[in-house]
Amino acid sequence: MHLKALRSMGVKVQDAQRGFIHCEADRLKGCDVLLDYPSVGATENIMLASVFAEGETIIRNAAREPEILDLQNYLQATGVHVSGAGTCNIRVCGGAHELRNAEHTIIADRIVAGTYMVAAGITGSQLLLRNVIPEHLGSIITILRESGCRVNIRGSTMMVTGPSRQRAADIVRTLPYPGFPTDMQAQIVAMLTIARGTSIMVETVFENRYKHVDELLRMGANIKLEGRVAIIKGVKKLIGANVYARDLRGGAALVLAGLAADGETVISDIKHIDRGYDHIEEKLKQAGALIKRIP
Repeated sequence: MHLKALRSMGVKVQDAQRGFIHCEADRLKGCDVLLDYPSVGATENIMLASVFAEGETIIRNAAREPEILDLQNYLQATGVHVSGAGTCNIRVCGGAHELRNAEHTIIADRIVAGTYMVAAGITGSQLLLRNVIPEHLGSIITILRESGCRVNIRGSTMMVTGPSRQRAADIVRTLPYPGFPTDMQAQIVAMLTIARGTSIMVETVFENRYKHVDELLRMGANIKLEGRVAIIKGVKKLIGANVYARDLRGGAALVLAGLAADGETVISDIKHIDRGYDHIEEKLKQAGALIKRIP
């Protein structure tokens, strides 16, 4: 979708060779772009490419995630004429020659916040989260409450209290915003491995996003995969094991599983986790977790 949009704007794209994509253009031209899927990354890339393009660019079936609106707010602060973020259609008036200086505070990371919310749920603990945006976490809050967690909100502060044992979720389906985010799928799956009953997770956004399942099975989880569907039968407890972080969110899920498991869990390839979390072990340690990074 990224390359298709760039080609529509006049970019000559040479297919990937040896891991590189070569793009060339004398001048980008505004156009009408229809996304096959409301991709966050593609929407952001087209918005940025449109800033200096000649004429107007319209992005149809655009992603509506909060990060899109945050990018629009930043671009507007620098003088770009852009509107529509948060809706299905975004308009960017290109032709900018120079942007003005601006100061912008990036919004709180809703996936990081959601991960710590699940940390409270999976361990039956209580965590106080500050500087969150509850409106961005609606679908995550719903799933946690269905699982037996208490979530109390006051302004930008949230108290999450996990139950002694979680309840199974009927069917959780990943969807574009404001639906349940695919980036929280792995963490919720980890929590549901010790829930009472059987849960079903349906991954509709990305293929091959159950790499964490094999690692959770090492820890005693009972999960059966059927294509994009994971059937999770809760077990009474997980057992610590040596596991590997195959990707970013799967790695975070293994950290959460390790917090709840009996015994010691060693997670390798944590470079993936570091891509999305700033010293996750230090923050969890502050909350009482027995966790350390091994150089």
